[in-house]
Amino acid sequence: MLGVVQNCRMRILLFAMLTLGAVSAWAAHGYALWGDLKYPAGFAQFDYVNAQAPKGGELRLVSNFRTSTFDKYNPFTIKGSAPAYLSDVMFESLLTGSMDETASAYGLLAEDVSVAADGLSATFRLRAQARFHNGDPVLAQDVKYSFDTLNGPFVSPGYRSLLEDVAGVEVLDARTVRYRFKKPSRELPLTVGGLPVFSHRWGEVNGVAKPFDQIVMELPIGSGPYKIGPVNFGKDITYVRDPHYWAQDLNVRKGMDNFDRITVKIYKDNTARLEALKAGEFDLMRFFSAGDWARRLSGRKFDSGELVKAEFAHRLPTGFQSYVFNTRRAKLQDPRVRQALGLALDYEWMNRQMFYGAYQRVQGLFGNTDCQASGMPDDRELALLAPWRSQIPPATFGAMALSPRTDGNNSLRANLRQAQQLLQEAGWQYRDGALRNAANEVFTLEYLDSNEGGVRTVTPWIRNLEKIGVRLVFRPVDFALYQQRLQKFDFEITSLAYAGTNNPGQEFADIFGSKAADQEDSGNLVGMKNPAVDALIAQMASAKSKADLLPACRALDRVIGHSYVLVPQWSASTHRMVFNAWRLNKPATMPPYAPGETWAMQTWWAK
Repeated sequence: MLGVVQNCRMRILLFAMLTLGAVSAWAAHGYALWGDLKYPAGFAQFDYVNAQAPKGGELRLVSNFRTSTFDKYNPFTIKGSAPAYLSDVMFESLLTGSMDETASAYGLLAEDVSVAADGLSATFRLRAQARFHNGDPVLAQDVKYSFDTLNGPFVSPGYRSLLEDVAGVEVLDARTVRYRFKKPSRELPLTVGGLPVFSHRWGEVNGVAKPFDQIVMELPIGSGPYKIGPVNFGKDITYVRDPHYWAQDLNVRKGMDNFDRITVKIYKDNTARLEALKAGEFDLMRFFSAGDWARRLSGRKFDSGELVKAEFAHRLPTGFQSYVFNTRRAKLQDPRVRQALGLALDYEWMNRQMFYGAYQRVQGLFGNTDCQASGMPDDRELALLAPWRSQIPPATFGAMALSPRTDGNNSLRANLRQAQQLLQEAGWQYRDGALRNAANEVFTLEYLDSNEGGVRTVTPWIRNLEKIGVRLVFRPVDFALYQQRLQKFDFEITSLAYAGTNNPGQEFADIFGSKAADQEDSGNLVGMKNPAVDALIAQMASAKSKADLLPACRALDRVIGHSYVLVPQWSASTHRMVFNAWRLNKPATMPPYAPGETWAMQTWWAK
């Protein structure tokens, strides 16, 4: 459900997950946020790779984004759509995480990093062998250029929110940079260490740089393992492995990036994708539809064993895939109204009748992590919430908000009665054949989607809302218009999948921070503007230990939950993938924190 606008959010969250560990005065090969690194200095390779995997062959993927095509090669600017996976294969960062531990990172472009004893700066020394695709060395000036660009006016404001507490970056010598911070933070050194780095020559014409927003179809100059190869606009794009890739023997890259070519095919609708998979037109596809997974994967290639269905269990945070209310709209400003709308969603029926029991209900912002709030707040949570008592829902000080249920002793009928009562309290009365407010306005809302097929999932909610007098209109639009409307907050309700994290921090200022609420193309789609939320996010970002982090993130979870700005949807504890067993080999096990397609792209190999 993400599309390009949320793909950027995911990258920002993933960068922030790579947060640094204890403050030190000496250079090290990596850091862990709260504990020891799994891999010691001089380690040979990550445990989950096959260092002897052969190089060669092709991996044929399919774009799972809702884009019908792409119109730029710059994934960082606001306007337009970049090809799927371009950022993953073409750009690198100073530090990189591993897939079998959380909150740890190791040197990639940087051979080491040191954090000042006062926590107000982090210094990175670049590897002498690091090279961009054009053969230029990766230098300190490129790191500074990338930071300044991502913190500038031409990219998503989510970067500026993420980097708000970074005072700047200094070039100390050709291969050394020092990031300065406005305040000590365990999070910031690796946040900046996780930023993508690109050449200052990208987009230059006769030695003159273009404004970054005018760099559109110029080929990116990154340092990653792949370059852009053959392109059939509207049909597919191929990334070609750089035979001179500078890091191919580095311990954090050994046994990875094994395919000579990665081709991403583009299909305009889901039926076409499924039929192409069955016909053998690509090698791997991840499934997000329980109906497709349960009912539509059969045929000759499945019978022969060429195509294999497999579920790979992971331990990733659930994230908070949700229906999103835009509280900038008058009808959605009353939390009682938003709570009432959520009461009409019958998740248990949907999971049973539509999803084949494949999902679990999303619970809060931090499901499947230590940050998840439950039960009553403890003393440390209450201490953080108390100063804001007048500005947060009173129920925040009680039990954690739970999604309504319709199983056991619970029923949809009872939930709808409660919803009607809440709507009446908010000033909506049923008269003259419709639910109306004091201004005689009829209660009609628009649900915005970029996929016409999405109506199937929303229809049960629409039917239940009709029972309490609310008319929800499903409005499918072209992806480009969908993206534009989200950027301008021109919607009432939509659906988005927000990435999860074990170590939340400053990135949440882009999703719920007051400043972001007024910044076009920010992640604050709900329009949250609350000083309590700002304070709790700041507390998370400045936490000096996990003991400090947990009360802050749990308190934030409670405030957002009791504000009813999101209607939690569902998540899966496995990656569901179909792959071509005749063409692909894979490691014996999947590391617990691996993203699905990324694991295959980075660690599988061709037969």
